[in-house]
Amino acid sequence: MNGSLHLGHAFSVSKLEFGAAFHRLCGRNVLLPFAFHCTGMPIKASADKLAREIQKYGNPPLFPSAEDDSAEDIAEETNGDEGIVVAPDKFKSKRSKAAAKSGGDKSQWEIMKSFGIPESEISKFADPHHWLTHFPPLAEADLKAFGLGCDWRRSFITTDMNPFYDSFVRWQMRKLKSMGKIVKDMRYTIYSPLDGQPCADHDRASGEGVQPQDYVLIKMEVVPPFTSKLKVLEGKKVYLAAATLRPETMYGQTNSWVLPDGKYGAFEINDTDVFIITQRAALNLAYQKLSRVPEKPTCLLELSGRDLIGLPLKSPLSFNEIIYSLPMLTILTDKGTGIVTSVPSDSPDDYMALQDLKSKPALRSKFGVKDEWVLPFEVVPIINIPEFGDKAAEKVCIDLKIKSQNDKEKLAEAKRLTYLKGFTDGSMLVGEFKGKKVQEAKPLIRNVLLETDQAVMYSEPEKKVMSRSGDECVVALTDQWYITYGEAEWKEKAEACLSGMNLYSDETRHGFEHTLSWLNQWACSRSFGLGTRLPWDEQFLVESLSDSTLYMAYYTVAHLLQNGNMYGSGSSMIKPEQMTDDVWDYIFCGGPVPVSDIPSSILSNMKQEFEYWYPFDLRVSGKDLIQNHLTFCIYNHTAILPKHQWPCGFRCNGHIMLNSEKMSKSTGNFRTLRQAIEEFSSDATRFSLADAGDGLDDANFVFETANAAILRLTKELTWMEEVLASESSLRVGGPATYADRVFTNEINIAVRLTEQHYQDFMFREALKTGFYDLQAARDEYRFSCGSGGMDRDLLWRFMDVQTRLITPICPHYAEHVWKNLLKKDGFVVNAGWPTAESPDLTLKSANKYLQDTIVLMRKLLQKQVSGSKKPKKGAAASPAVENKFNAGLIYVNEQYDGWKEECLTILKSKFDAEKLSFKPDQEILEALKQSNVGQDANFKQIQKLCMPFLRFKKDEAITVGPRALDLKLPFGEIDVLQENIDLIKRQLGLDHVEILSASDDSARRKAGPHISLLNQNPPSPGNPIAVFMNSADFETQAAA
Repeated sequence: MNGSLHLGHAFSVSKLEFGAAFHRLCGRNVLLPFAFHCTGMPIKASADKLAREIQKYGNPPLFPSAEDDSAEDIAEETNGDEGIVVAPDKFKSKRSKAAAKSGGDKSQWEIMKSFGIPESEISKFADPHHWLTHFPPLAEADLKAFGLGCDWRRSFITTDMNPFYDSFVRWQMRKLKSMGKIVKDMRYTIYSPLDGQPCADHDRASGEGVQPQDYVLIKMEVVPPFTSKLKVLEGKKVYLAAATLRPETMYGQTNSWVLPDGKYGAFEINDTDVFIITQRAALNLAYQKLSRVPEKPTCLLELSGRDLIGLPLKSPLSFNEIIYSLPMLTILTDKGTGIVTSVPSDSPDDYMALQDLKSKPALRSKFGVKDEWVLPFEVVPIINIPEFGDKAAEKVCIDLKIKSQNDKEKLAEAKRLTYLKGFTDGSMLVGEFKGKKVQEAKPLIRNVLLETDQAVMYSEPEKKVMSRSGDECVVALTDQWYITYGEAEWKEKAEACLSGMNLYSDETRHGFEHTLSWLNQWACSRSFGLGTRLPWDEQFLVESLSDSTLYMAYYTVAHLLQNGNMYGSGSSMIKPEQMTDDVWDYIFCGGPVPVSDIPSSILSNMKQEFEYWYPFDLRVSGKDLIQNHLTFCIYNHTAILPKHQWPCGFRCNGHIMLNSEKMSKSTGNFRTLRQAIEEFSSDATRFSLADAGDGLDDANFVFETANAAILRLTKELTWMEEVLASESSLRVGGPATYADRVFTNEINIAVRLTEQHYQDFMFREALKTGFYDLQAARDEYRFSCGSGGMDRDLLWRFMDVQTRLITPICPHYAEHVWKNLLKKDGFVVNAGWPTAESPDLTLKSANKYLQDTIVLMRKLLQKQVSGSKKPKKGAAASPAVENKFNAGLIYVNEQYDGWKEECLTILKSKFDAEKLSFKPDQEILEALKQSNVGQDANFKQIQKLCMPFLRFKKDEAITVGPRALDLKLPFGEIDVLQENIDLIKRQLGLDHVEILSASDDSARRKAGPHISLLNQNPPSPGNPIAVFMNSADFETQAAA
């Protein structure tokens, strides 16, 4: 809680809100609580930054201008860089010093102003606890304006500012420790040197989810005598230290690689050893107890890569007694140590770089490489890999026709082909573990290297990690408290819990399964920030992802403890010190009745509250929390609570974009929840959040959708007001017409589908079926009714149903309609989910057929009209009035016959309805040849017609299922069209319409001279054909 809630927060909470509102509407008891997590370092870091600014620049601060800073910087640069003269008109930076020293970020004072805090109040935020009293109440007010259906009595903040929650977390930590789930150990962890503590995911500005990457650091000793550049290091043991993930390949070293233009240093590791590595690697090592001065790398000599070329080296395990350091142009200095050992037998990169140096004298000359450093060294076979032999790198480079070390794409492919296979299938050809599989030998060889002091362990972040303090993180070897996630028996419980949970998507489940596969011990203590003190080691705080894994249980009793005060500081019948471990055990773990001065009725009430509401049915969070917070939640529940109280479901969502762009304060593409409500209204904001998306992919909040929602809801209010005002003109007597039946059916479909979408937490789909589709059905009904008018009872049902279906998403709108327009008693949220008969899918198909037919007829009419406007050659054009088509004959063929019937019968026999697949085409064709059609003398001609029909029907069956292979539609086409002749006339602008059977010869004769249209495009089930004519032709054919 270090600022106001924004639309990203609102997007996640909207999923919970819409789901809770739906279940509440269905008459279920629903508890939706909301609390404020204040633990961790963000608030403390921001408060401290503000305090420093006030101390340095005053209150209010007077930050130096860019020009003042530039002059000061010039002086500092001139004094700081010996021999460098900076012209006074050449400014090194346009930013203020405050901005420059914070990495370009705004000052904290400016950030506070951007929150809308008056300057007279900002200085109060130098106290981190002031943040806790300022922002949570604002967030609560915003969520109330949003319409969150929350039990605010149960709201709380975390940290020791709330003594009841502090007691709860202390109990949880003691419980885990007593079970052996919390231990103290030395472990590699991501660490912020500036903050002086581990940097967990929530403490990071970037790099969430990044873990330490462990390497073996090979000590390649520089053989005396030293070059003149290294003379100052005489008396020390000097090593080029190369980081490797493959210690088993060290037997095949032919050289080491350095980046010619890279910046290196000679760093003291202890009193005797010096490592030549990059500054970045030295900093990591300094925090891993590999620096003479702990946490401060000591550089004895700055070096370039060129200074290192040609150094003779004695490298562990190498069959070559002396190897040399050589130039490589593709080394990355932000990975490893900048020193790379070369094994060309198994590394395609090493093989090609060595071949380049061997085959290109000009390249050797460019970097001063002597022939004897390169030419004598050949590939040393050390591992045999099936398919690639004992020189895998050489073979794959030849196979892929790789020309040089610069062919990056092909080299990446070469590594992909060989590295994993080398580990899983390769076997050692040399060394102490000859004959063993590589995956068996690798840890054994690593241990030998470490035990004989020929290597050390080294770790660094997998990727760059920045703390919220603006500090680039390292990996430190820290002695601290860890939660033993990943422990075998505990992991089995977590997996069992996960298997029974509703996660709403396979992608989410895969995310949890992957996290459980790698998650290991987690550092649960911190020394900086806000939170709860570790009860047995109070120099540490419980870190922010560890004090909020069981808080859902606390919701069930928070109102009884805190008496509605989120800080736990109001009047209460219970004192925080009375909440002993025995009391917590009694409430949550089925422990014995505690000896306590808390009244037994209150103890019993708390236990009943917990057991009534738990386990929780659903927790909603962003997908980024799968890899930590949500998985921790599973682990903690399975450790502390009995199985029947384990979590039932998580629903994870992606992040939210605004208008298809990333939400960002710096670009201005940003909205707080309060801003969105003020700009669009709460219901339009909720509408757009529901429409934004439901999956794990990033969703999109579109301002245009929110504005359109305002117009659409307003327009709907106007329509309902008009209908209710003219109610006396509506048809009475109950639904009777075809249009009535269709509209009734569409309402039933909307109720059933929308209910399912709400249950599945697919709110965009619920909005589609419960609002957009339902309104489209209403609009179609209005048009279909014609002069007969709409049915009053049916319209009342529509307004009732639509209001209930939209209630979870737009509750303020729905309550207004319910009370002020429909004049209903009570609240719509308590009205219950609307009842609906089972949808008539045949009727729905029939109506779709009707609407599709009208569209088809309109196209045929336009085509016939445009064709009739072209007079025959030499003939005069007919008068427009005489030529007007105002009559139509619609021909229907309700059943396939002849060769089409035969084709469908064969396809049915060759179709697997469960798998939606057919037997091979050859088998279908053979069946066709053996059928009656195949015996026809003109089979070859018929076959030409059959093949495209078979292909069309196969594709249709795979898409819609076996009904595509039926000989006729599940309804009478003639009956549907006949019942809707008036609608067809109005839609097509015709005076006369007849529905005729294409198999009736007398009906076909009515087409007169237009019979060719029927012959050219004969109708088939679902595809009627129409002939249009003017009044004169129609009367002539009718008389005939």
